[in-house]
Amino acid sequence: MGFTRNVPGWERAARALLGIGLIAAAAFVPLAGWPLWAALAAGATLVVTAFAGFCPACAMIGRKP
Repeated sequence: MGFTRNVPGWERAARALLGIGLIAAAAFVPLAGWPLWAALAAGATLVVTAFAGFCPACAMIGRKP
């Protein structure tokens, strides 16, 4: 079973930049505890969905490319 890409190219770039920015912020801003882990998880999720071109949340609401 393959996934159909449901994220356009411009949004993939924006997701990748935002995800990398969140991961960098978590590394350089003095966060601790759950805010640190939330920033890392959100950043990683954005980077993975950007590279895959598929967003499960968008698929659940029926978004088409």
